[in-house]
Amino acid sequence: MRVISGEARGIKLETIEGLETRPTTDRVKEAVFSMIQNQIYDARCLDLFSGSGALGIELLSRGARKTIFVESNPRALSAIESNLAKTRLKDRAEILRMDVYEGLKKLTGEPFDIIMCDPPYLKGHVTKTLEAVLQNQLLRPGGILIVEHDAYDDEINHPPNEFQSLKSKKYGKIGVTIFRRNE
Repeated sequence: MRVISGEARGIKLETIEGLETRPTTDRVKEAVFSMIQNQIYDARCLDLFSGSGALGIELLSRGARKTIFVESNPRALSAIESNLAKTRLKDRAEILRMDVYEGLKKLTGEPFDIIMCDPPYLKGHVTKTLEAVLQNQLLRPGGILIVEHDAYDDEINHPPNEFQSLKSKKYGKIGVTIFRRNE
């Protein structure tokens, strides 16, 4: 896995082995970032269920002002730190070492422009995360939230009313849906 574009382009990223995380493939990353590229520059971003940090690092590499990573797995946290050091993007990053839902409460009232979310599949996290983002006022009106999910998970089709689904794509077993928060 590598950084696809921007100032850290081509740098290989560390991932953690095992079934605890699923690194987003380069193919899926390229597709997602081509869909949101015009909204990244100077954006304040949040990377939930960060894993290796690849999605948040891609945002920083492409010009995001700041990305906050929220992750609780110690091995994943080590990978994020290593990857931020390798890419020299640490100065625009912050890592919250905690459960995602604790992190969302901690960040209450700090709206983001872009939120990336790659939760464990088929465990009810999509709806729970969207609701927590709204409850804690974490996405500015007009902001976008990108969810990577199981391609056949019906949960993605029932977002809270405050979200408009802009685009949904399937890449084999992986689905990606982009939501915009209504103004």
